[in-house]
Amino acid sequence: MPKRRDSEDAPAGDFLAGKAIPPFAALRAFEVVGRVGGVRRAAALLRLDHTVVSRHLKALEEWLGVMLVDRQGGRLTLTEAGQAYHARVSAAMLDVVSATREIMAQGQIHDLRLWCVPGFATQWLSAQIAAFERAAPGFQVELRPTDRPANLIRFEADVDIRYYGDAWLPQPGGPGLHTLVLARPPLLVVASPAVAAGMAGIGGVADLLGAPLLHEEHHEQWRHWLRGNGCDPGDGPLPGALLWHAHLALAAARAGRGLALANRYLVADDLASGALVELAVPGAQPVAIGSYCMVTRADRANNPAIAQLRHFLRQRVA
Repeated sequence: MPKRRDSEDAPAGDFLAGKAIPPFAALRAFEVVGRVGGVRRAAALLRLDHTVVSRHLKALEEWLGVMLVDRQGGRLTLTEAGQAYHARVSAAMLDVVSATREIMAQGQIHDLRLWCVPGFATQWLSAQIAAFERAAPGFQVELRPTDRPANLIRFEADVDIRYYGDAWLPQPGGPGLHTLVLARPPLLVVASPAVAAGMAGIGGVADLLGAPLLHEEHHEQWRHWLRGNGCDPGDGPLPGALLWHAHLALAAARAGRGLALANRYLVADDLASGALVELAVPGAQPVAIGSYCMVTRADRANNPAIAQLRHFLRQRVA
């Protein structure tokens, strides 16, 4: 490899003139490769051919005089030096992105990218965003329904909204993040009219332990609702099918497969149309077991656009 370009070769005060800074395209390619773990995945994100990304990596190694990537065995991994360098390059890139987005936000209000859990996005939030855009002409929110929380620290989105249970992981927030509870809705027991009619004779909450309960990705929602109503179901599996998603659990309830837990943000239209009905369970009380939370970067929580959206959504929830 060519001789490393040491700082001693550059005149004093010349570091920021470029002689001590590798080509930015190579640095950017290296940062993305190290983050996603592969040249082809990095190339897809950068919208470049994978051979171009490979050339950038090679050029950076030659510029530095240091091996950054181990290419043995058909797999690409960062060397020890590459890992240490990547951590600092990645942090510097994030600082540049953060500074750029903040200075852009000082002028006119810019569009926001909002990720949200799909059920809430489809059944409630989409209509609120439409109303928000009507109230602020020329302002747009890009709404992406997804089960995966956005990596706000890496600016995948400006805002992330999803439902977090009180007593199970994941929990909202984390280092560098600001969390606001938007809504804490009580849960309803819902079923198709036919299933509800067949359970008209139930005597109380404990009778549901023998009913076909419909679960999302785990049993925790039902377990905490039952305990909140004075019925301890134990720690073992509960009866009923795992559907893995709120959409599928509600679809199964409409199809007559059993009882689902939901809140009015998710089932208002179904209740209005009669596709689902609320099951009257003797002795049951409203129980909230989690909250819809709006999460942003802490250093952007008071950004004018984010603050305006937060204020609007809080009014709509209230």
